[in-house]
Amino acid sequence: MKITMLGTGYVGLVSGTCFSEFGFDVCCVDKDEDKISNLKKNIIPIYEPGLENLVKKNKKANRLTFSYDIKKNVADADIVFIAVGTPTRRGDGHADLSYIYKASEEIAKSLAGYTVVVTKSTVPVGTGSEIKKIIKKINPNAKFDVVSNPEFLREGNAIEDFMRPDRVVVGCETEKAKEVISKIYKPLYLIETPILFTDLKTAELIKYAGNAFLALKISYINQIADLCEKVGADVHDVSRGIGLDKRIGSKFLHPGPGYGGSCFPKDTQALVKTANYYGSNISLVENVISYNSQRKNYMAEKIISALGKNYSNQKVSILGLAFKPETDDMRESPCLEIIPKLQEKNIQISAFDPVAMDEAKKLLKNIQFAESVEDCINKSNALVILTEWNEFRSLSPERLKKHMKGNILIDLRNALNPEIFHESGFKLIQVGRPNQPNQ
Repeated sequence: MKITMLGTGYVGLVSGTCFSEFGFDVCCVDKDEDKISNLKKNIIPIYEPGLENLVKKNKKANRLTFSYDIKKNVADADIVFIAVGTPTRRGDGHADLSYIYKASEEIAKSLAGYTVVVTKSTVPVGTGSEIKKIIKKINPNAKFDVVSNPEFLREGNAIEDFMRPDRVVVGCETEKAKEVISKIYKPLYLIETPILFTDLKTAELIKYAGNAFLALKISYINQIADLCEKVGADVHDVSRGIGLDKRIGSKFLHPGPGYGGSCFPKDTQALVKTANYYGSNISLVENVISYNSQRKNYMAEKIISALGKNYSNQKVSILGLAFKPETDDMRESPCLEIIPKLQEKNIQISAFDPVAMDEAKKLLKNIQFAESVEDCINKSNALVILTEWNEFRSLSPERLKKHMKGNILIDLRNALNPEIFHESGFKLIQVGRPNQPNQ
């Protein structure tokens, strides 16, 4: 069975590589000839643990290829996945489906024999039906089915999520399409992965509903963290106390500076726009979007307040720029709003991230980008942890004292162990926890 993946971004490259690991013949196609050329040379455009080795392995086995020839690879395919971007459309917050519809037009022109066309991209309700109309209009004699198969990949853990997922969701309209999709997911049947078959619109909505719920859960624990700070409680114990309830669960109950990344911000916006279009009340998600935006400003104010009245020209070291660990993704990263707010106050910024530096340099200006943690914190008045990379968790008072000028630690991810900093001379400020006084 031949699989063609249109798009070599995060979703397309990971999904195509993993399908080849399942043993299928996969070609990942992209119009960006430079990207395809680099992939042929094993130059991976994104950082994802384990992906480079998996690409090399399956290329060597001749199961995974890369091409910019859409026509040939669509014509040869049994299944064509659409895995192109659906960013937020400028001006109105709707999902921009122009790349999806352009891909659909290209597919329509190239179909030869029965083909299952699958949307892997996150798309609003009704997109599958529109794809079907586009293909029928351009190629009335085409034999095809349209399927929705949303991805649930967490950046930094994407390969494991694909190989051992919580569930697979498939929206389809015919038994023939269901049979084809069942074949490519057969390896998951063997490990008893739940596979939910439903209709197109329901599958499309599941992805948005899931991401919006997780965004709500993050915002909820952040608001509880704010309350903890006011009453002197510890949000970590609160989180554990409610997370042990199996109806709630412990995941996504970690306080921080607000959610970011490529999914939650755009997917919550798109869900709200869909609900508004159909006249359906979705105020909970609307409030989450508003609160998450406000939270980043509040975090900037928290840092400024910690510096005291003489914050101007102080040097603040920022550790972590990516929106989460184990990725170089800077999309909607909290640092993109927090750092400029600090710069408005004439605070001098040095920054370091283990893998996201190149991406950060494209988006942040007038910053000293450091080569290491030590270089970043050298002679700084305060240290801020914005991304909880594991290497930051091991920072000790002794190591920090060797390089820092000041003694203020603002840990917006609660990555540091407060017991280690007790009576260390550092003032440790965390989220939703009693502050560790300077002793």
